[in-house]
Amino acid sequence: MTTFDQVLPILLNIFREKSEARLKLVPFIINRDLNGRVRLIVNEAALDTPGAASAVAELTEEMETKLGPHSFPASRAIIFEPNINSILAGNAGFPLKDIEGVTVVDRLATEENWASIKKESPGAPRIVFFSIKGGVGRSTALAASAWALAEQGKRVLVLDLDLESPGLSTSILPDDRRPTYGIADWLVEDLVLNDDTVFNDMVASSQLSHNGEIYVVPAHGRDPGEYLAKLGRVWMPKTAPDGIREPWARRLQRLLEKLEVRWQPDVILIDSRAGIDEVGAACVTGLGASLVLLFAIEGEQTWSGYQMLFRHWLNTGVAKDIRERLQTVGAMIPETDRVEYFDGLRERAWNIFAEELYDEVPPGEIANENIWSFDESDESAPHSPWPIQWHRGFAALRSLHSRLESIDPSEVRNIFGPFINHLSDFVDGAGGARHE
Repeated sequence: MTTFDQVLPILLNIFREKSEARLKLVPFIINRDLNGRVRLIVNEAALDTPGAASAVAELTEEMETKLGPHSFPASRAIIFEPNINSILAGNAGFPLKDIEGVTVVDRLATEENWASIKKESPGAPRIVFFSIKGGVGRSTALAASAWALAEQGKRVLVLDLDLESPGLSTSILPDDRRPTYGIADWLVEDLVLNDDTVFNDMVASSQLSHNGEIYVVPAHGRDPGEYLAKLGRVWMPKTAPDGIREPWARRLQRLLEKLEVRWQPDVILIDSRAGIDEVGAACVTGLGASLVLLFAIEGEQTWSGYQMLFRHWLNTGVAKDIRERLQTVGAMIPETDRVEYFDGLRERAWNIFAEELYDEVPPGEIANENIWSFDESDESAPHSPWPIQWHRGFAALRSLHSRLESIDPSEVRNIFGPFINHLSDFVDGAGGARHE
């Protein structure tokens, strides 16, 4: 009996064996429905091709036999559409391995898709702070980064997109400076074409920096109001009066574009929710990030999570679209045995990057502009962690609250110094060489 994980490998073998039949039907779509059952979608014009009917019968009968419960009956396993390209235009898909003209389109319970990679935004660099699990100091590092970049004279826009566990904005804004509204308010009001009502009062400036500016867009406003009721609606797609449907991540992208036009930041820092879910997908792959910081601590949960994500990108054929934007962060490096811990962290990161994302270097060759790969010891590589030290006396969410006088710059440098230096280089352009 087949299982879900065997579906695509079985289909790959079927299409390789039935290459003559397949060529009579391309291009076509493999569609997996919400229950994981497979149908084929083919252009109606294919019916005019000699031998098309027998080709359909060959493929669908083989699917029913080999996929078992994961295939529709052969008589219902194919749909003919007048314009297959219109289906592809409205749904994120990925090619079936090396089979030309065949695209896999999954229908998912959530609309966000880790395999749909938005091109890098041409505006201010967008930097996403992401982690597989919470409690790794991600939001604290973002707050410290916002302060440090602003101290260099930059205009920093900060978005708290950890909507189900908001709190970043409280580390940067005192209560009396919080705006009336937040991201959740805008997403809900946008559904009823009322977004302009809240847009001009959902951003507040922080007093943490005297040299630059920190503009904060919180998850919610000063008074959260019916936050749980709003949270249940923020993920909703929007249907415009002309009938065009807009998924929530595209609405979020539209909000970010409006904020960028209004506030003209030099850099945008985005705090993503932890975990491999629809919010993480939207932040990491859907907002045109220039850099995705992957916070990691030593532990099986961290590395198994990142490996699943990397393998998904590899299997769906989009690894090359996202891999050069990734950077590992060594979060909470312990006070004792730091060198050994860091070396172990780098080795684990290199193992999964090499296995899933780096190109294989042929024997006798070295990595070059056509081969994207790095040695384990290469400090410029994305697997080489940007370190953040753990410090028992540093309560960052309090230290970075409301008044510049409460911050000890030397302590921030001791803990976040190397990390902030790397980040500053990237923002200034010197650190972006590997992305060129």
